[in-house]
Amino acid sequence: MIAVVKVGTSSLTDDDGNIDERAVSKICSEVVALRSEGHHLVLVSSGAIAAGLPALGMSARDRPRDSRTLQAVSAVGQTRLMAVYQRILDDIDGGVVPGQVLLAPTDFVNRQQYLHARSTLNRLLELGVVPIVNENDAVADDEIRFGDNDRIAALVAQLIGAEVLVLLTDAAGVFTADPRFNATASLIEEIVEVDQQLEQAASGSGSNRGSGGMATKLAAAKMAAWSGVRTVIAAAERPGVIREAIEDEAGVGTIVRPRDVKIGARKIWIGFAVGSAGTITVDDGARAALVDRGSSLLAAGIVGVAGDFDADDAVEVATADGVVFAKGLVKSSGAVLRAGDHVGVVIHRDDLVVLPSS
Repeated sequence: MIAVVKVGTSSLTDDDGNIDERAVSKICSEVVALRSEGHHLVLVSSGAIAAGLPALGMSARDRPRDSRTLQAVSAVGQTRLMAVYQRILDDIDGGVVPGQVLLAPTDFVNRQQYLHARSTLNRLLELGVVPIVNENDAVADDEIRFGDNDRIAALVAQLIGAEVLVLLTDAAGVFTADPRFNATASLIEEIVEVDQQLEQAASGSGSNRGSGGMATKLAAAKMAAWSGVRTVIAAAERPGVIREAIEDEAGVGTIVRPRDVKIGARKIWIGFAVGSAGTITVDDGARAALVDRGSSLLAAGIVGVAGDFDADDAVEVATADGVVFAKGLVKSSGAVLRAGDHVGVVIHRDDLVVLPSS
């Protein structure tokens, strides 16, 4: 089986950002054991920023917020994080060789970069290496601000044709409410569809060391589901959690089931990984053409434009009553569209994703 395992910052470090070597050792031991049985695993590891803070005399308790400082800290922390993985894997009986792979979301939209990344990861797996993937924090703002490692993990799962995505965190899974503040909250063991209500309930960051939270994990699970990949959200400290997730054992955490209908990597990226720069409002005829007939969006169907976006930016497409039902890469800027100077195709069907809520 091919599996992608993502480990969050809060599961790898203490409150001061120091790497918890016992936690890393647990994850590594499980990965090595499963690799020896023939499973192919890719590890997506957060923690570079948190690991770099102590080295620079900073603390995760008072985490910097400006992107330039965070990028510099990540450059320091990434080497320290990989050094720990290398040493621990070397010390495990039957240990495997790790390989560092730094990715950015744009690696999944450019066809040539996409194929190159897939080829590299597949070759590493063929050689018996465990790729350790991280967002390229030093040059990519999105991960620092939004916790893109969850989304990167979902994109990697689609990239290599994984059967399961395992998102390990400091919570047992997705709950009906925040268990830290609501004693009646219960674990949701299975999710068939990640809807808006679930996403709103899971909003908020989980710790001061990480940049994500349960919301980013549900967003990643939605991406994986549309790629045909089963997702498990579970506690990193649970004994044998990766094996249980791979074997689809009930009670391991929250299992998000894949959809029957899958979409390709480019549309996964457009629909779920890249941020929206604006909104285009369309009439009922245009909506029907996009949803029912899979057509491109034409300028004639546009009734409103909001946002200061440029050509090739991602924009949401909404009905007159404000319901967003699609997202795509636009061919003209917001200013041009508002002026009515664009004719013909505004968003090509190949660059348009009809969203699940529609």
